[in-house]
Amino acid sequence: MDDPSQGGNPRRLTAANPLAGRLTELREGGDLCDDIEATCRRLEQTEDLLQALLPEEGRRARLLREAAELESRFPDSQRRPSLFGALVGVKDIFHVSGFATRAGTSLPTGLFAGKGEAASVTRLRDAGALILGKTVTTEFAYFEPGPTCNPHDPAHTPGGSSSGSAAAVAAGYCPLALGTQTVGSVIRPAAFCGIVGFKPSYDRIDSAGLIFCSRSVDTVGLFTQDARGMQLAAAAICRDWTDAAVVCERPTLGIPVGPYLEQVPDEGMRHFERQVTQLEHAGYAVCRASFLADIDDINRRHRLLQAGEMARVHREWFSRYEHLYRPKTAEIIRAGLTVRTADLERARAGRIELRTAIRSAMAAAEVDLWICPPAPGPAPRGLDSTGDPVMNLPWTHAGVPALSLPAGTADGGLPLGLQCVAGYGRDEALLTWGIELEEVLKR
Repeated sequence: MDDPSQGGNPRRLTAANPLAGRLTELREGGDLCDDIEATCRRLEQTEDLLQALLPEEGRRARLLREAAELESRFPDSQRRPSLFGALVGVKDIFHVSGFATRAGTSLPTGLFAGKGEAASVTRLRDAGALILGKTVTTEFAYFEPGPTCNPHDPAHTPGGSSSGSAAAVAAGYCPLALGTQTVGSVIRPAAFCGIVGFKPSYDRIDSAGLIFCSRSVDTVGLFTQDARGMQLAAAAICRDWTDAAVVCERPTLGIPVGPYLEQVPDEGMRHFERQVTQLEHAGYAVCRASFLADIDDINRRHRLLQAGEMARVHREWFSRYEHLYRPKTAEIIRAGLTVRTADLERARAGRIELRTAIRSAMAAAEVDLWICPPAPGPAPRGLDSTGDPVMNLPWTHAGVPALSLPAGTADGGLPLGLQCVAGYGRDEALLTWGIELEEVLKR
């Protein structure tokens, strides 16, 4: 990793740190305490600039103590759980034992106290992971950004709302991080930061124990450095994960042409078409099929659903602490308070209708995966916006699994991604296919 304080490139704070490699080293006799010491040194060198994590006094001592406890529980390296010793960043809307939940807001933290640990966090602990710390989020996982910058260029956003989680993995702080996606808060920041982001099928990861933005669409997601590490992490945390080794044939890739794809500006489409050509040259069959012609209606329905459900989560807090909410958060809550219950129910029903439409369209076009841009372009300049999640919205609304893979760079050197979307429940197949797709996109 470049160290700005030692003459390295101050614009680039990234470091490769794949999960599978780290786990193998620990199984083969690597020293967990050495790993923690190296991570803490990295934080000392770069975190003042990156600001991916919430500050924690005594982080190093806590981690060393927890590492010693973990090693004493599992002295036999051959009998250790699957994520033994992996450091994990956790978005600060999850409740984590021993940590306050702040949710990126100025509201009193006591409002969120007394909640049990998030089920997904406990699941990771049971698999042997250690919590590096809480990662920065936008206020209540909406659009008001925190201070985190993009590790590839601190003048640009890392994306949101899982900004700190994506940046922490990209910077090599941790090989795995938890985020959530209500519209595009896993796939978009993964693309902006040049890493892998996975939003599984809706509710495939238990979402109990977090502050919801919109319960009907909120999905717990993951960040890793590579697709193979994502497969390891997903197997440890997703409900009823099964061996996907039977998925051996290359998928047929579909491009959803029409109004949905037309939301991408010319430059973004130029980058995307370059990726498509790369896949075709590698032997992938690509089919262009008209789909999502009603994207404007889907966008409106999703935004109504998000506003209405967020307002219901915050109704009591907002009545007491409206003055402490940041402007964009207050605006959506006010709008959501006007949403009628009947309209909410229709919006919820629309999710299943779209899920069915996706399955039918894929069958008709004989495609296994949709491929499309994960964002209109690379990370925008500035930290006052987290970018536009419009390219992720329909897939989140339908609850189907999506994967963002690193896919080259834009003209200015910022990372680009490719968004891959499978049918509902085909998470295992998506990640298996993603491993080979990642290798092709690296060439």
